[in-house]
Amino acid sequence: MDVRSKNNVVVLGRADGPTVVLAHGFGCDQNLWRLVAPALAERFRVVLFDHVGSGKSDKTAWSAERYGTLDGYAADVVELCAELDLRDVVLVGHSVSAMIAVLAAVRDPERFAKLVLLTPSPCYIDDGDYRGGFSRADIDELLESLDSNYLGWSAAMGPVIMGNPDRPELGAELTESFCRTDPAIARVFAQTTFLSDNRADLARVAVPSLIIQCREDAIAPPEVGAFVRDQIAGSTLVTLDATGHCPQLSAPEATTAAITEFAAASRS
Repeated sequence: MDVRSKNNVVVLGRADGPTVVLAHGFGCDQNLWRLVAPALAERFRVVLFDHVGSGKSDKTAWSAERYGTLDGYAADVVELCAELDLRDVVLVGHSVSAMIAVLAAVRDPERFAKLVLLTPSPCYIDDGDYRGGFSRADIDELLESLDSNYLGWSAAMGPVIMGNPDRPELGAELTESFCRTDPAIARVFAQTTFLSDNRADLARVAVPSLIIQCREDAIAPPEVGAFVRDQIAGSTLVTLDATGHCPQLSAPEATTAAITEFAAASRS
């Protein structure tokens, strides 16, 4: 299957610029990058895509077996970059795609020059001294609610994940994005997302990495960003003066600036 149609690939920007690949999070699609991508395209070649099962991807390519783990998504990212002959890629992963980016970089470290992990979480469940932000009971309840009433779950969770209650249009947009996703696919992706534990994979990252977190985030608390920084050797943590889990929508200028500065800097 052609990767461009399978993942609804869109390429913007300068053909002679460094390549930035933008990977979206759970329940979203490449449209959530729309406030960031044009600005990045002024300096970079920007590659947008939809994960299989999301947006305008080829839904017939989706299977619960392949996409029941984050490895299936990471394999897609590596295959996409290989088929498009992308090299020295700056891979930007939002939310769960931050860990997909980690797995892709571990799988093919020569393909990727840098990682940008936007509001990442390697494990959402509290475990001893590790604070992921949720108990196992919290996650079980979340998944049960999603399974029993997906549209109701979307309406309730969209504003919580987005934050910024003074800007309800942002939460409404995320809710609408959730509602466009097939509930059966969303259920599997949610379970894959919220039950994954990629903490041990962080130490395997061998490329320069930037972690971007928000000052307040109901999904990935500040302790998580600090944990990711401490586990990836030589990584840098930037905390935006922003709230919510989707700063590419709530704080696009600051998000773009952080990505641009890191992506454009020479490797040393």
